[in-house]
Amino acid sequence: MSAPEPIRQDTPPARRRRIRRRLRRIGRRPRNRVRGPSFNRLIPNIMTMLGLCAGLSGMRFALELRFGQAAVALLIAACIDGLDGRIARLLRGTTRFGAEFDSLSDFVCFGVAPSFVLLMWSLENAGRYAFVPCVMFTVCMALRLARFNASLDDEDKPEYSHSFFTGVPAPAGAGIVLFPVFLGLEADRMGTPAIADFARAPIVSAICLIFTAALLVSTLPVWSFKNFKVPSRYVLPLMLGTCLFAAVLVADPWGALAAAGVLYVAILPFSRRSYHRLKKAAEDMSEAVEDEPVTS
Repeated sequence: MSAPEPIRQDTPPARRRRIRRRLRRIGRRPRNRVRGPSFNRLIPNIMTMLGLCAGLSGMRFALELRFGQAAVALLIAACIDGLDGRIARLLRGTTRFGAEFDSLSDFVCFGVAPSFVLLMWSLENAGRYAFVPCVMFTVCMALRLARFNASLDDEDKPEYSHSFFTGVPAPAGAGIVLFPVFLGLEADRMGTPAIADFARAPIVSAICLIFTAALLVSTLPVWSFKNFKVPSRYVLPLMLGTCLFAAVLVADPWGALAAAGVLYVAILPFSRRSYHRLKKAAEDMSEAVEDEPVTS
């Protein structure tokens, strides 16, 4: 490129401006454009990775027989799992990679880690068949996640079914299966050895693993609470109840988590009844439309 000619005194103003612009362009350093996804699209994946690290840390704590820290780590993983998808949709950062990464993280945090914690909790020295319930739970969790991923592409689902999961979701299943750990930690805190011995009995952990595995692969419709509408008269009691549970969770975390697991299992029949009521209403409406006479 030839050097720009110097600006002379008799140069017209328009030409002077063009020469000055040319000098600025020559003296300006070229900027390197950064190619890649924006940081907003990485935030959900970073959160998923943090949740995965929390689940792996729970397995490490269980290996060191620090079951309180293990339960807290899995609880953190569950909280992150409930937030990363919503944040991805809020930031418009949903990707196929993020969905697959989230599913693999769920399998490790809620399929592998809880069974490993229970294995170290009471099943390690319970005989040669004590490992079987752990395998059943992990395999059923993998099947449940695979079924959920396959159902995402199903466009023929009825409208009323969008508010329900098929089978217990993965984080809830992990919370239910850890009931012996929550109960045992609460018994240790209260100083009741009889309840602590019951919670550490291998048969209790095995029953919880098999029972939760059956819930995971079942076709039981379970409220997803995504589009759950609360009647106006129940809004204030719900908010007060949530505040009360948060206070109890801070004051007595293990007892509150054990009670939450029992309460969640108790509402499953009501969820099934609600699903079948909506299904019947939709079928009756469809039959009414088909029976309606066609007017020309």
